[in-house]
Amino acid sequence: MGDIKRKQKLFSRPKKLYDRTRMDEENVLVKRYGLKNKREIWKAKTAVSNLRRRAKGLIGKDVKEQQIFFDKLIKRGLIVKDISDVLALTEENLFERRLQTVLFKKGMANTVKQSRQLIVHKNVLVDGSVVNIPSFIVTNELENKITLKESKVVSKKNEIKDSADETEEKVEENSSEIEE
Repeated sequence: MGDIKRKQKLFSRPKKLYDRTRMDEENVLVKRYGLKNKREIWKAKTAVSNLRRRAKGLIGKDVKEQQIFFDKLIKRGLIVKDISDVLALTEENLFERRLQTVLFKKGMANTVKQSRQLIVHKNVLVDGSVVNIPSFIVTNELENKITLKESKVVSKKNEIKDSADETEEKVEENSSEIEE
């Protein structure tokens, strides 16, 4: 059969299930970044801890290895210059690079929830291709290549114009009938 690799767990649950302070902090993050559930926060915490672990492993290594790691993080849009910056990263730094948040910050959506809806309904193009994953990490080079589908916007405007034209025609017919 071969060697089948087991999929790694993307997050770990909190040790204390009902911790009021943690729950309140998570609720603030869910509201600010329009997250679907707390699992998204736990995934981000795990990702940050993996980055920190990698940075700790690079402390005694060659400067070139460290620079390769920093370049990868900079390409992702995270601002790091040295290992202490990587160790200071938080989940919020990752949330700022999500497609959902970037779309809202660019003003393409009125709220973060609306930006999530636009993404899930496949109305967002990144570099010309549809992306329907709100947690998609936007790199620096892709940040200016985010657009909304024009067909949806144009068709809705045309529907509004068509319905407005029809009502004007009906009003004109009714007014001419009344005058006679």
